[in-house]
Amino acid sequence: MTFDPDFDQTLKLGARLKAVRQLHQLSQRALAKRVGLAHSTLSLIESNQMNPSVGALKRILDGIPIGLAAFFSFEPQPSRTVFYAAEDLVEIGKGPISFRQVGDTLFGRALQILKERYEPGADTGRVPLTHKGEEGGIVLSGRLEVTVGDERKILGAGDAYYFESHRPHRFRCVGPHACEVVSACTPPTF
Repeated sequence: MTFDPDFDQTLKLGARLKAVRQLHQLSQRALAKRVGLAHSTLSLIESNQMNPSVGALKRILDGIPIGLAAFFSFEPQPSRTVFYAAEDLVEIGKGPISFRQVGDTLFGRALQILKERYEPGADTGRVPLTHKGEEGGIVLSGRLEVTVGDERKILGAGDAYYFESHRPHRFRCVGPHACEVVSACTPPTF
């Protein structure tokens, strides 16, 4: 059994799995350890970048625990929260890059908004990112090198970017100071 990645976000397996995991107050790392799965694999499944086999999904769900029938009949409610205090933003980044997300879950949402912080020299990696959708952002402070396909530009405070996310892209903080950005992406990627 596999799932069409073009399904509406509310039907995607990864988003559903993340919502069920969070409902049971399990971190990705805790669930991955519990079922003997690499944390990165669980992350890929939840971000809809990898579809597990039925057997692998059952093993993951056994670690929550929830059966296949209950999992597929589960309909989480999208968050109704309208306003978020700074301390309510959820950290989903790691290391020298901070991604603070508006909203604790993106289940049923079409837009992801992030406050990003790149420490000097921080980079999204040598392998460019690609995914469906569009993204854009505005640099609040510092200098951010943005590479999209063959185009590259260093952006400063007040500068912005917007592109189709299927184009290979990469972000890197240049200069001696951290860089802060507010960005939006549709559909959500994390």
